[in-house]
Amino acid sequence: MYQALYRKYRPAGFSDVKGQEHIVTTLVNQIQGGRIGHAYLFCGTRGTGKTTVAKIFARAVNCENPGPEGPCGECAMCRAIQQQASMNVVEIDAASNNRVDDIRQVIDEVQYSPAEGRYKVYIIDEVHMLSVSAFNALLKTLEEPPSYLIFILATTEAHKIPLTILSRCQRYDFRRIGVETIAERLQELLDREGIEAEDRALDYIARQADGALRDGLSLLEQCISFYFGQKLTYENVLKVLGAVDNTVYHELMGTLVRNKVEGAVELIARVVEQGKDLTQFVNEFVWYLRNLLIVKTTEETGRLVDMSAENIGELQRYAQEIEVEMIFRYIRVLSVLAGEMRYGSNKRVMLEVALIRLCRPQMERDYDSLVNRLHILEQRNEELLEAAASGKLTVAAPDCAGGSAAPESEKEIRPEAVPEDVKAVVANWKQLLGRVSPVARKMLEEVRLSVSDSGLLILAFPQSTTAEYFRREDNQAEVMEAAAQLTGKEIHLDVRLVESRREMNTLPELRNIIKNVEIEILD
Repeated sequence: MYQALYRKYRPAGFSDVKGQEHIVTTLVNQIQGGRIGHAYLFCGTRGTGKTTVAKIFARAVNCENPGPEGPCGECAMCRAIQQQASMNVVEIDAASNNRVDDIRQVIDEVQYSPAEGRYKVYIIDEVHMLSVSAFNALLKTLEEPPSYLIFILATTEAHKIPLTILSRCQRYDFRRIGVETIAERLQELLDREGIEAEDRALDYIARQADGALRDGLSLLEQCISFYFGQKLTYENVLKVLGAVDNTVYHELMGTLVRNKVEGAVELIARVVEQGKDLTQFVNEFVWYLRNLLIVKTTEETGRLVDMSAENIGELQRYAQEIEVEMIFRYIRVLSVLAGEMRYGSNKRVMLEVALIRLCRPQMERDYDSLVNRLHILEQRNEELLEAAASGKLTVAAPDCAGGSAAPESEKEIRPEAVPEDVKAVVANWKQLLGRVSPVARKMLEEVRLSVSDSGLLILAFPQSTTAEYFRREDNQAEVMEAAAQLTGKEIHLDVRLVESRREMNTLPELRNIIKNVEIEILD
């Protein structure tokens, strides 16, 4: 019968236990020195070896010839316990046996000494699930246990155990197992199975295991089952686990650094189309930002960042373009998002909103956002200097917002005085909004449409965020292209920031002037 890898290769002795040397050494010394306690508490996250070590310890204390590696595995007691034919080792799942009556039954059983062997060992898994009355019933036995009795309590949530129980146990905290240790163990087991795998593939699985060797074995089994009989490659692992390659994170980082909302939203669309899990995507991108922060703030990149030299080079390039405070802001926003996405019903929208926030630091007022805004201004100044140096910079005619006195009231304008191309766009503005991206459509909600003395269509905005958005050449081009598709006429825009209500009122709103104008719309 087929057995899962984590069951087939469960350690039989202490020497096979990986990543918990501090616990193994202590338990071996206790057995060899005859200083065995009556109650142990094994704490740690899932898959770190709590139950495995408990079973090895239970065999070792009953073994006729225990050694440095624990039980010999050959004596009658070792074989009986291994085959689950001995009454000396009893496993209890507290998740399903958590009532006081279940513990009272255990207390009744421990009154009888073992018929063979030296110790009766009770392994209670997920002990934090016991009820308060069950803990109280267990307390008396822990206070005055028989000499032949050992309790091993295992839990992932030690803080839920009463202090009265904790004070009567030797506590051992199982650490998360390192990526390198997990990868080595996976390679060792694949060698036994006769399966080839790339080092990058095993390293990625080890990172995804998040410190739990059992999870690593389960992920490995999933991958080799999908590609049965084939060499396990890095690309295959990414496909099976629904993961995203670092190139995607490099691309997303580039859109954030350059504040390109459209690029970020389009990238998320591609990730969704590929069936990737968005919560995992966010968590991995937060880890990517952690690596970027390490590269930005320390010289120990090779030792602290587990990435290829090529990917580290990309991080170093972005580290030169971004401030530390901006990385802090990205990590803060996305870490909060990762927690909210667990319970969110529309994860894609939540992620897109968070990315727009990152690209629009004007929406926030904290210090990190201020640094981000200054970064944007410096970036635009550099672009203007480059444009001026290349002779591509053109200066628009001064307007009311430029410092000249604004008239007190809106100047009169006649429909026939409006150029035909501007008139065509204004008359069909609603249809134009349907041809631009959702982001641009949202930004155009508060726009005031007017016309300049030179015949340009004025887009006047009361907010700097929206004005700056449409001052970008690519965003202006989107509106102009939509207008050209709709009317067949080429227009030119004059984007203005008009924060004063008085100045805004001096601009005639063309949508109020041009009404019921019949303009031919192209199909």
